[in-house]
Amino acid sequence: MTTERESRLALTIEDPIEPDLPICDAHHHLWDRPNDRYLLEEFLKDAGGGHNIVKTVFVECKAMYRSSGPEEMRPVGETEFVQAVADRAAREHGKIAVASGIVGFADLTLGSRVAPVLEAHIAASKDRFRGIRYISTWDANPAEIMATQNAPRGLLLDSKFREGFACLQKYGLSFDAWMYFPQLMDMVDMAKAFPDIPIIINHIGGLVRVGPYAGKDDELFGDWKRGITALAACPNISVKLGGLGTPRCGFGWYQQAVPPGSEEVARAVAPYFTWCIEQFGVEHCMFESNFPVDKISFSYTVMWNAFKRLSRGFSPQERAALFHDTAAGVYRLKAA
Repeated sequence: MTTERESRLALTIEDPIEPDLPICDAHHHLWDRPNDRYLLEEFLKDAGGGHNIVKTVFVECKAMYRSSGPEEMRPVGETEFVQAVADRAAREHGKIAVASGIVGFADLTLGSRVAPVLEAHIAASKDRFRGIRYISTWDANPAEIMATQNAPRGLLLDSKFREGFACLQKYGLSFDAWMYFPQLMDMVDMAKAFPDIPIIINHIGGLVRVGPYAGKDDELFGDWKRGITALAACPNISVKLGGLGTPRCGFGWYQQAVPPGSEEVARAVAPYFTWCIEQFGVEHCMFESNFPVDKISFSYTVMWNAFKRLSRGFSPQERAALFHDTAAGVYRLKAA
């Protein structure tokens, strides 16, 4: 990350709350982009702020693809890279099982022809590869909501995509779903059509509060709540609690001269997280960092402090599920 961003985050320093609570970070990335390096060293620096991070799940971010070979096989390079990172972390930094689970990308619009790609991912990481994420975010005004990519409209309903999606069951793989909240009913339809494939909703279902959605919180909160309730009725769906530090969520933290502290973050995200937990139950909810994406708004230590603050009313067993056990179970992670 840039020195400027690190300097800004240093303006809000907190000691970790409840530093012994075991955490599985259910969603983070690793990449090396122009002026934006976030690899093992950068992640460990963030994770080394005093919270007890014991496991993590890497989620695809279109990094480190193979530079040659069949186009559909190139994403396997990301899994190969992350497997090597995980092995190195295990040798040199044993306290945190970095990338204990790996979620990669495969083009499910290939239909049944995606099977060799899935097999290649599994071969590249026999002990860690757990599933596929295919970003299906679509909006009529992508520029206004600062969308980095716009999938075809109605992708989740496409027959060829579903043919590829069906292949996940054969290999015992899960599906990470990332869409915007107006698309949640499409995912409900998908989950009902494939009840035996585990589905993990990223970033509480894609909250958007900017552009044409700005200033409509009362209306949009109701729409989002109805979508979350419908998702929660599907027993094969779980949800990740996080991802609200991005600009499209409309909290504006990234624009503040001084980053928010954990109390401010906890107050802001609590209504959304609480609704998810009430609908899904803790056994289907897991906290995620979404780093380094959410690092635009707050530090890793502040973020986990916020999650701990807003969950203080839950029992020790419920908190264990939210911070570690649900993610470890859903992603079939190895015991420490």
